[in-house]
Amino acid sequence: MALPLMPKATAVWLVENTALTFEQVADFCGMHALEVQAIADGEVATGIIGLDPVTNGQVTRAEIERCERSPEARLCLLRTELPLSQQRPKGGRARYMPVSKRRDRPDAIAWLLRHHVELSDTQICQLIGTTKSTITSVRGRTHWNTANIKPRNPVTLGLCSENELEKAVLLAKERFDRYTDS
Repeated sequence: MALPLMPKATAVWLVENTALTFEQVADFCGMHALEVQAIADGEVATGIIGLDPVTNGQVTRAEIERCERSPEARLCLLRTELPLSQQRPKGGRARYMPVSKRRDRPDAIAWLLRHHVELSDTQICQLIGTTKSTITSVRGRTHWNTANIKPRNPVTLGLCSENELEKAVLLAKERFDRYTDS
């Protein structure tokens, strides 16, 4: 279920400005009813400024009034026609990789080299955000940490998505088929 933006601030506003039950507010904001009750008592979220979900276009005033009349009714988040944000910037720019995941790159390279030999070095670089020299050192077993490299799937490591990997593999297979047919 989709949650509103800034759920705790939205819960603060709903508690202060509506007659909704704690369960209704908790269900809409993805919180526990006791946490909403603590917000109402002033024990939790004392410094949080309420965020009006009506002005943000997350719910209509009519929907709030409908739920105020019936305690069994649940607020429904409005669906917007806004496009989803891109996971990755286009144009070949490198994306930021957290330091904690950088040590997983050689493992992902080893897995890709073992399971998807059709991928070019350039595709591997774009897929997991590494350099050709790192790929060459893992392939030739000259990497400084060769003894500790264990081939692991880059999707499970969080270095790329399943869709990105499938797209790269399909592209590589098409390129290979065109090359062999000629």
